[in-house]
Amino acid sequence: MTDLPFEQVRTLLAVVDEGTFDAAAKVLHVTPSAVSQRIKALEQSTGRVLLMRTKPARPTESGQTVVRYARQLAALEREVRAGLGVAEDGSPARLPIAVNADSLATWFLPALTRMPQQLPVCFELHCEDESYTATLLREGRVMAAVTSSAEPVAGCTARPLGLARYLPSARPEFVERHLSTGPLAECLPEAPVIVFDRRDELQDAFVRELTGGARGASSVRHHVPTSEGFCDAVVAGLGWGLLPEQQALSHFASGDLVGFAPERPFDVPLHWQQWKLDVPALALVAEAVATAAAQALHAPG
Repeated sequence: MTDLPFEQVRTLLAVVDEGTFDAAAKVLHVTPSAVSQRIKALEQSTGRVLLMRTKPARPTESGQTVVRYARQLAALEREVRAGLGVAEDGSPARLPIAVNADSLATWFLPALTRMPQQLPVCFELHCEDESYTATLLREGRVMAAVTSSAEPVAGCTARPLGLARYLPSARPEFVERHLSTGPLAECLPEAPVIVFDRRDELQDAFVRELTGGARGASSVRHHVPTSEGFCDAVVAGLGWGLLPEQQALSHFASGDLVGFAPERPFDVPLHWQQWKLDVPALALVAEAVATAAAQALHAPG
């Protein structure tokens, strides 16, 4: 395999980040035809199909390897320029980070405000389920992630952040109607439930734990794919759900919701994974996230 021209590698990264050849062309200030030619040349030199021509465009498994390489090169080039005092174009560094919706709605954004305000950084947050965020690292789409996976992605480091605590919650009327006719282990699998999306297995995991693995949550489930909307759906009485402790306690205090299994909080371990790159901005984010997590999450054990 021949050397990988940086221009072609950077073009692949632009297509993956922007989603289409046309959008990548605008960012790179070239024509869509030039973008297409660079991608074809890169695929010919590697002997691999690197890009799925979908909308949005997505890297193949081989393409993920090149995308990770491209993003690492771009980050290192920016650090070298900064160290030499060579202005690039005045644009700030871009840090793509994957984070789950509940962390984003509760403790993660305050962590970013701990960053030095004079630091020229733009955050690009990708909101995904905590069990899927590591996949974005593996694909090279992000440089760091809050994830439930303790096993480091290849080329990454991992550090524990703490336990995100969830409380089983429902409206008092919902509890009376659906959860008071017998033992909880019998009633809960039949009760309507709120889930985030089709990848959300949190409620199923809680019911399996409650029933000794015999059953999961009800097939009567409402998909509500935002953290705030999920909470609103539980408050509205559409179903029960596991709410982040911070959200749940405020509604318990107002009487809108009750915790119907107070002796059974459900904890999800969270970890911070990031690329093994000597990028000062990324190191500062990691420390800010770890500090905020230590204050907002529960310690293991």
